[in-house]
Amino acid sequence: MSVPASAPREAGAIESLWRSLRYFSIYRLSIAVLFLVAALVFGDTVTLGTQDAGLFGRVATIYLLLAVAFLVALLTRPQRFNLQLSVQVAADIAALTLMMFASGGQKSGIAILLLVVVAGAGLVGQGRMTLFYAALASVAMLLEESWRALTRDADPADFVRTGIISIAFFGAAIIARLAAQRVVANETLARERGRELNDQLRISERIIRDMEDGVLVVDGDGRVRLLNPRAVALLGVQESDGADLATLSSGLAERYRVWSAQPIEMVEMLRQDSGRLLRVRYLPSAETGGHALIYLEDMERVQSQAQQMKLAALGRLTANMAHEIRNPLAAISHAAELLAEEDTDPLHQRLARIVHDNTRRLNRLVTEVLELGRRDRAQPETLRWEVFLAGFLEELALHDESARRRVYVDKGDLELRFDRGHLYRVLWNLLGNALRHASAADGAVRLEAKAAATACCVELHIIDDGPGVDETLRNQVFEPFFTTHGAGTGLGLYIAKELCEASGARLELLDEGPGAHFRITAEGLICR
Repeated sequence: MSVPASAPREAGAIESLWRSLRYFSIYRLSIAVLFLVAALVFGDTVTLGTQDAGLFGRVATIYLLLAVAFLVALLTRPQRFNLQLSVQVAADIAALTLMMFASGGQKSGIAILLLVVVAGAGLVGQGRMTLFYAALASVAMLLEESWRALTRDADPADFVRTGIISIAFFGAAIIARLAAQRVVANETLARERGRELNDQLRISERIIRDMEDGVLVVDGDGRVRLLNPRAVALLGVQESDGADLATLSSGLAERYRVWSAQPIEMVEMLRQDSGRLLRVRYLPSAETGGHALIYLEDMERVQSQAQQMKLAALGRLTANMAHEIRNPLAAISHAAELLAEEDTDPLHQRLARIVHDNTRRLNRLVTEVLELGRRDRAQPETLRWEVFLAGFLEELALHDESARRRVYVDKGDLELRFDRGHLYRVLWNLLGNALRHASAADGAVRLEAKAAATACCVELHIIDDGPGVDETLRNQVFEPFFTTHGAGTGLGLYIAKELCEASGARLELLDEGPGAHFRITAEGLICR
């Protein structure tokens, strides 16, 4: 169920009203205790209860009990706010009016406390109920004065004073209500602004924490007040807010001390003791002697990104050039075939074959270069290994009949996430190399499928019994245009590795002789 956006605001305003009512109840309890102590301890020495001390004492005792009951009810059952407030204000007016009558009327000064009650109710209450409380207090004052005039001697001028006090009740109620509305509105606005500020702070902290650049906040004394995880990684230290900058990086601390003499925005390069090159940007605070911001940027990452962009642009250029080269190559190859058919001179036929063979080699190189441009168009799908492998081996056998007996498939079925065309190309390159270097024996090339050490991953192993890869060449086998085969282009393994990465897989050469051992790790599950 959706919650209206105004719900938190309304809940905060209601909690503010209940809190104000609790303060009002504490005030009532204090007044009741004061009246009862005055009646019991001081007696006739004060003007309270001079006309009827017994009535004053009984009312003060009942008023104290009611004050305690009201406070307990507020703390245990904060429900029906308007009803509780109305009952409490009515009890206040009744008790104070009776104590005022027992003390000689409005001359006792208790009427001022009624004014406080009306004003307090106006601050705590809501809507037109504040005028009701003022009217209730005015009626109580008039009844008290009328009863006094009927039962005791009363000065007619007392009615004038009573009227003035009643007018004061209404004035205090209206002013208190207007002030309360303004206070509640300001409090609600402040609470909302505080909530928005907290949200902004949390968002800012998250942004700073996830930034690829390091961020440090340093005070005027050179102490680090804040640093994000990236700064910790770049400086190679443990996270420690409040530590001295020199304990994190002596070189950075020295440069910061020099910069602090003239704090203006500045950018410089700084090489760490570990050899890492950092681009450091200093930003001063708006206030003199305030905090400063230091941004750390890993230049190796920047250079790597620039290199990737350069390679991507070079790859697009190469693909376009390869596409344009293909048409002239086809024409040259076709012309060489026609020359070989028309000219019977053995020398000319031999030269035509050389041209034809080299154009085929160039065409194969162009095809593999164009293959590199397809890695960004990977569409991984869930493939059943046994089904895919059966079709693949059938096609491989059409090109190399010996593959039927020389390739041994270990029992094991699985499902893996891979682009179908890419997996076909990768296996074609790996098995082609394996068959070329392996012996002619049956099962010289072995294919294995098994679960990986990582959860939800599987492994494909391609193993041959050939001479393997020389130790000095292991780091170069996946480099483009590196080959030990005279007729090769040097792009087979490089393309295979790129296509694996395009499907989220990993191709590795394992150091497990005597032959070559390649492993593909991809997302997948073993079929039970």
